[in-house]
Amino acid sequence: MEKEDLISIVIPVYKVEKYLEKCIESIINQTYKNLEIIIVDDGSPDNCPQMCDEFAKSDKRIKVIHKENGGLSDARNAGIDIATGKYITFVDSDDYITNDYVEYMYNLIKKHNTKIATCETQVVHIESDEENQEQFIENIEILTARDLFYKILFAQKSDVSAYSKLYETALFRDIRYPKGVVYEDTATTYKLIEKCDKIATGNKKCYFYFSRPNSISKMCGFNKNEIDYIKNTDEMLNYLQNKYPDLEQAINRFDLYANFRILRLLLFTTPRDKKKEQEVFKKIKSKRMEVLKYKDTPKRDKIAIILSFFGLSIFKFSWYIYSKKTNRIV
Repeated sequence: MEKEDLISIVIPVYKVEKYLEKCIESIINQTYKNLEIIIVDDGSPDNCPQMCDEFAKSDKRIKVIHKENGGLSDARNAGIDIATGKYITFVDSDDYITNDYVEYMYNLIKKHNTKIATCETQVVHIESDEENQEQFIENIEILTARDLFYKILFAQKSDVSAYSKLYETALFRDIRYPKGVVYEDTATTYKLIEKCDKIATGNKKCYFYFSRPNSISKMCGFNKNEIDYIKNTDEMLNYLQNKYPDLEQAINRFDLYANFRILRLLLFTTPRDKKKEQEVFKKIKSKRMEVLKYKDTPKRDKIAIILSFFGLSIFKFSWYIYSKKTNRIV
């Protein structure tokens, strides 16, 4: 019988003691057993360091790194640096995964001979802590890098997050997440995809993103971290525009989406920066009619575009109502 490949799972940990046990248990209980579980304590000031050490005592597959706080990128990089698995995946420590998360994507890679496989993510809100049980009809697609970018940019499949993907570790030979930068996956994931002739994409929801107000990936209001989002998004879109000029519509849609996101943050920031709001709104107005006409523009985007014609006050109020109903912050 062929020996299963070793797979590394990197879990950056910082101030998540309330959620850490559920996360680690979901990893320990994977149906795929040949794992190297790398927990990176990023200088967490709570009980997380002690919890990490206790987990390591209970499972010999667990390795713990204790380091000074350097941010999510630095913690991921520390895990990559010591990973010995042929494949690698990332799980944020306030999230959790299904028992077949690793096995599902590993089977996709082996069956279709790819270097990356993806699954889908489901958001679980802190208020309910419930998962929506939808009927699952499997839809596997083997996509070129160009075709996957099209689907990502039009919000049809996957995204640019680091998690919910299984990578051949060799892809990281000359790539690391930029230290000290928020939205680091926006600056990195597209570079990994670009190294692949094809990517296996699955639609099973195996990764559960736990939405909470103070999550490291969750911001309320515009702050200096959003500058990283703008910079990294622009860098990615400029690269894709040069490499795949036929993706112009998809790039325009994602650019508009990014500006709507920044606008929403600005509108709910105190004190408001009305000059910046108008600057972003001007960008939106320059593309909204064009993007509204695209057949693949998501319905939610089209609603946002239509609401934007009524001005910022109506747009802000409408988003407030929507966010209350959907438990969204941004």
